[in-house]
Amino acid sequence: MDFGFLLSTAAELPPGRVFGIDQATLINIVANVVNVAVLAAFLAYLLYRPVRNILNKRTTKIQGQLNQAEEELEKATELRRKYEQKMEEVEREREEILSEARKVAADSGRRLIAEAKKEADTVRERAAANVEMEWERAENDMRTAIIDVSAVMSEKFVKLAINKETHDKLFEETISDLEGMKWRD
Repeated sequence: MDFGFLLSTAAELPPGRVFGIDQATLINIVANVVNVAVLAAFLAYLLYRPVRNILNKRTTKIQGQLNQAEEELEKATELRRKYEQKMEEVEREREEILSEARKVAADSGRRLIAEAKKEADTVRERAAANVEMEWERAENDMRTAIIDVSAVMSEKFVKLAINKETHDKLFEETISDLEGMKWRD
């Protein structure tokens, strides 16, 4: 739209006109402004309370939601604090349990090692005793065998030599040989 007619110069304006607007146009403008004001007042009267009530309800609802959100945030914060506290307690208990388990395991390990050493010492002592017993039995067996062989040899010599002198001489040699041997005690 071209509003250039409103800004006409004073020389072009006919007498009785302001800004190039005639009286009918001015009355129309004033009537329109009054109509808009009346309509705005009527709509404000008609719609102001319901819209204000809706807005108040909406504000109250939003405020309630904000309050509820703050309460839930406080509850969540409290729950989180309690949870962290519980987790610290659980961690502390876990460390105590692990420490106790390590102590028990170390004690048990030391006890098992001591028992194993005792058992090894006992086995070693038994083995040494068995070796000693076997050694003594072998010595006894050897003595018995030597005596048996000596008796057999003596018998053969006696049969061969009927002579008393030969017999005495052999007997003395055997006795001296046996006396020269060392026996383990």
